[in-house]
Amino acid sequence: MRQIVLDVETTGLDASAGHRIIEIGCVEIFNRRPSGQKFHRYLNPEREIDVGALAVHGIEMSRLLQAPKFGDIAAELLTFISGAELIIHNAPFDVGFLDAEFARLPGAACTVAAVCKVLDTLALARRLHPGQRNGLDALCKRYSVDNSKRELHGALLDAGILVDVYLAMTGGQSALALAPAQRAAVVVAGTATVEAGIALAVPACSADELERHEAMLDLIHKASGGKAVWRAV
Repeated sequence: MRQIVLDVETTGLDASAGHRIIEIGCVEIFNRRPSGQKFHRYLNPEREIDVGALAVHGIEMSRLLQAPKFGDIAAELLTFISGAELIIHNAPFDVGFLDAEFARLPGAACTVAAVCKVLDTLALARRLHPGQRNGLDALCKRYSVDNSKRELHGALLDAGILVDVYLAMTGGQSALALAPAQRAAVVVAGTATVEAGIALAVPACSADELERHEAMLDLIHKASGGKAVWRAV
């Protein structure tokens, strides 16, 4: 499954008032692992940046005067995100700005919804942790994600942090990096096959381990709103 974690920085808070995107950062996840593919651009918004927005991201207009305009990179951005699921924290904000930028381009108007699915991690966090703070910094603290470099907001920086937060929120480690010898047992159609000469140790759980396992499942079941898969099977 291909997913794109996306974040934008802007000149202000309201796209309908003519505010523009000044930075786009995207990080690709493939089958729940960062692929190393990224999309990152600074943009000339062709307007001034609000003082409040500047205090958040620290991007001065003087840095953007020679940057490309959104129309110059729109096709490249669409190629990168098309067909993927976008993972965005507070998705209505970012999607609203992207749709407003696409609407300014000549030709038939494009929307994010027309080319991507969108998952809002803020809405997900509110379901998992009702009544708690669910901003990105709060989630970093809750899930032990390092955000020490986040003195100011930055689209690519925040997208990279959100990758770790999203994976932690939705199951943590997604795959085990096994050594070749450990990969000797391969599950094919539900049957374990073992290379010759390799003995598999199959330890049994102690009563204490089973009790702690059940306690952890209780926590997961509660945090997920009754959606713990292990309980279902």
